[in-house]
Amino acid sequence: MSGLSFDPDAIRALAKILRETDLTEIELVENESRIRVARTAPAQQVVQAVAAPAPVAAAAPAALAESPAASAASDEVTAATPGAVTSPMVGVAYLSPEPGAAPFVQVGSKVAQGQTVLLIEAMKTFNQIKAPKAGTVTRLLIESGMPVEFGEPLMVIE
Repeated sequence: MSGLSFDPDAIRALAKILRETDLTEIELVENESRIRVARTAPAQQVVQAVAAPAPVAAAAPAALAESPAASAASDEVTAATPGAVTSPMVGVAYLSPEPGAAPFVQVGSKVAQGQTVLLIEAMKTFNQIKAPKAGTVTRLLIESGMPVEFGEPLMVIE
């Protein structure tokens, strides 16, 4: 990590944001640098700084193993796959607005840019995940109620 210079005040500011918002992690990426501040317990904080982005292909293997269909599909899809919609956070994904309701999208659904395609619950807050572009949902890589990791591919929109 020689040659890397990270501003300690910036890291402290990120840690303060974690405490104030009850988030468990924050990650900033700029050029080839990445700063990730995470906490594992309310009184502990872990600070990690790396020069290059970590590979995302191995995200949540245990969660994907629960669903053979999702596991087989995600083997071929990575965050770099064109049209892949990735998780912006760690949480639990839901394909419908409430239990028993129709899903936001299904394979074959046409979506508009900015349309809600699923929810991710993190810290007891439901976050709308919106389509980054207009197109057709060609693959769903998760099931409703499934835990997801940051950067994990969730679906493909082509």
